[in-house]
Amino acid sequence: MNLQLVLLAIFPSIILALIILFYDRYDKEPFGLLMKVFFFGMLATIPTIIAEVIGNMFNFFSGIIGIAVEAFIVVGLAEEFFKRRVVLKHAFNHPAFDEKQDGIVYCGFAALGFATLENILYVAFYFAETEGIWLTRALLSVPAHALLGVTMGYYLAMAKFCMNPQKRQSYMTRSLVVPAALHGLYDFMLMSGMQIFTLIFIPFVIYLWISSIKKLNQYHRESKQMHT
Repeated sequence: MNLQLVLLAIFPSIILALIILFYDRYDKEPFGLLMKVFFFGMLATIPTIIAEVIGNMFNFFSGIIGIAVEAFIVVGLAEEFFKRRVVLKHAFNHPAFDEKQDGIVYCGFAALGFATLENILYVAFYFAETEGIWLTRALLSVPAHALLGVTMGYYLAMAKFCMNPQKRQSYMTRSLVVPAALHGLYDFMLMSGMQIFTLIFIPFVIYLWISSIKKLNQYHRESKQMHT
């Protein structure tokens, strides 16, 4: 195992985690709980890999339909389901989850835990001989997981603090469906090999960044108003 590659694989997650913590400076979350969510986010890669293997075994479609099924269901839905499950189990009902911004913090850390182990596997093992793979994943793959975590946390927080049962369930559903759909679209663009998707991939990534920053800023302002 190449230690340098492992460190390069971990580095993007550290930077993104610090950005999330910067937004959470008015009502900081317990460090132990954050590390717990991060750790179980890492462990979530295990059932995800199993689900993806089984999913691909039952993906009997070929061509572009088969690629779509793999991108949106086998990969996108499976990964977001298990990352969300970590937050629901370990943080959603915790007393420290007491404002909307916390949804983004915990989902972001679960996503970064997942992305960290996945990135180590890709950079230090699966594609260790591929020059520059760490940089490509640092700029695209790891941030994508974090941005999807922001979207997930945004809706999960809406559900947490919504008093209307029907709206609450709607937000809970969106906390899975929206990031899974965005994840699936992200992967489909890369997997399809179609030129049109290659052309719009970078604009799509920019959209993810802009949308996520808006969500972060919205909850950050609410947190600031509550604690200052």
